[in-house]
Amino acid sequence: MRTVALLRAVNVGGHGRASMADLRRLLEECGFVRVVSVLHSGNLVFDVSGQDCERLEEELAERTFSRLGLRTDFIIRTSAEMDQVVLENPYAREAELDPSHLVVVFLQSAPDATAASSLASAPNRMEQVTVLGKHAYIVYPDGIGTSKLTLRLVESVLGCSGTARNWNTVQNLANACKA
Repeated sequence: MRTVALLRAVNVGGHGRASMADLRRLLEECGFVRVVSVLHSGNLVFDVSGQDCERLEEELAERTFSRLGLRTDFIIRTSAEMDQVVLENPYAREAELDPSHLVVVFLQSAPDATAASSLASAPNRMEQVTVLGKHAYIVYPDGIGTSKLTLRLVESVLGCSGTARNWNTVQNLANACKA
């Protein structure tokens, strides 16, 4: 089964540095095949057979730390789940007109309905937010760099960790699953 691994906080802000070649090699040593990196910033696509995604997240995090000294979370999605992320996008217009300002936060677990509602209805923000299962879709009309709706705040309100990718990257990852 074609699978995506999204690494949290890799190659960002001078910390969490890891060579994508080292990460690809690590996954190959774990027995995964057709391992490719996408956009060289913590996105890997590979084939895996019959493993539980949650266990795979834990295993890859442990191996990455023991082999590379890098402490990071892995968030795993299957090819079918990536297709679902694309199909369920509630902001199709924004995705077409300004995909770099549409972000999907891939969450390690689905937040409860109260937390999701709190994030989506927080006052005094220009951002639009929709949480669907283990994904938070966020439109940053003025850009993410100056927004007060940071990943740290999203994680705090939702009560789970995640990693964000802009819509262009989401589409590249979904397409890489089909290659």
